[in-house]
Amino acid sequence: MRPMKPASRAVAIATAAAVGLCSTLGGIPARAQTGSSAGIPIIRDAEIEQLLRDYSQPILRTAGLSSQNIHVVIINDPAFNAFVMDGRRIFINTGALLQCETPNEVIGVLAHESGHIVGGHLAKLRQQLAQAQTAMILATILGVGAAVAGARSGNGVSNVGMAAIAAPQSAIERTLIGYQRQQEESADRAGVRFLTATGQSPKGMYSTFKRLADQTLFATHGVDPYVMSHPMPIERVNALEVFAQSSPYWDKKDDPALQLRHDLMRAKLAGFMNRPDTVARRYPTGNDSLPARYARAIATYLHGDLRTALGQIDGLIQSQPNNPYFYELRGQALLEGGKPNEAIPSLRKAVQLSRNAPLIEMLLGQALVASDNPALADEAVTILKNALVQEPEAPIGYTQLAMAYGRKGDLADADLASAQAAYLRGDNATARGLAKRAKTKFAVGSPGWVKADDIVAAKDPKKSN
Repeated sequence: MRPMKPASRAVAIATAAAVGLCSTLGGIPARAQTGSSAGIPIIRDAEIEQLLRDYSQPILRTAGLSSQNIHVVIINDPAFNAFVMDGRRIFINTGALLQCETPNEVIGVLAHESGHIVGGHLAKLRQQLAQAQTAMILATILGVGAAVAGARSGNGVSNVGMAAIAAPQSAIERTLIGYQRQQEESADRAGVRFLTATGQSPKGMYSTFKRLADQTLFATHGVDPYVMSHPMPIERVNALEVFAQSSPYWDKKDDPALQLRHDLMRAKLAGFMNRPDTVARRYPTGNDSLPARYARAIATYLHGDLRTALGQIDGLIQSQPNNPYFYELRGQALLEGGKPNEAIPSLRKAVQLSRNAPLIEMLLGQALVASDNPALADEAVTILKNALVQEPEAPIGYTQLAMAYGRKGDLADADLASAQAAYLRGDNATARGLAKRAKTKFAVGSPGWVKADDIVAAKDPKKSN
């Protein structure tokens, strides 16, 4: 945090309007990567992303957003936060997923953010910002003019001129903040409507906001409500409670099977992201539940003995023999343990059970390439290309595809895939160099030549973002 002048503070209000909950509210790291949103630590995991799709799809359909192909993106950040920055993605922090104890709480957060998208709040806020900036410029010009006139006359009017600069800027800033508070209230009410229309309880949404309001109560004590970008916590929660309790589904509980998936998701995050001693405290050995065993198996594979971890994972598979993500974990543990040939059968099973989840296909492709068996190169190419059709912005997929082509001796396609991986990582110089080399190996005008030429001519993705 740093002090800001009034004009820059007003700009910051709208910049911060990745409109969302904010901390003021009013698989996993092994395959974590920074995506196309440069600088944002994005986590990719097939199991968690599928669960969030299952959470969000009924809401998005009811909100009339199903045709917009909206994705829920997971950010590796321990703070409780969720927000939107455009009409295509809802961002949610790992902190929010770990702190929400029920599916209904996460679904409530997603319903609130969907309310922002339906309301077009980000675009409207940008419009308000543009108008505010124009008003600020005019106020500043008029204020400076009055100050100069006062200085020339020597009658002390310059102080009046400075006041003429500060007063309008303060009023404009308050107007912007008030507008954002209205958006939050609107998103709350829209979220409750979406939950009710899908036969789900808004209690999780209310309890989440109530908990966060309680946490921020001391921080907001004595704060001028007119300089807060979100409604004062008590006011917001009280208004939400009245509206939410009018839902006929207020007391409806989450399905036990969905609750188990939610608990497994939280255990997976904890296992990958927490230290082993933290995992042991949160999921002690006396806890024999499936989520606890999942968290301990992950911690063991990451920080302990591979053989012990495999025994724990095999126990998970015995409990749920049709769970693709337990087979994925087994394959990942073997692959990262230097046993790619042993990983392949488990990953094939994971791909089959997950109905060809692209992130798991990429992991299988990686194992096929790492096996160093030229006979598996063709299969690796086929699987990786299929995965990249669904995940065209995954650098690791192109990296593994380049290696698979290299195993086959197809150097033109290997260079092109390497160039695509470098471009998606934001290394434009390397991408252009590899693409130029690939062009010399393709026939002019062929599909490969055209793709390479596009990379050579492309702008830097980091600058574009």
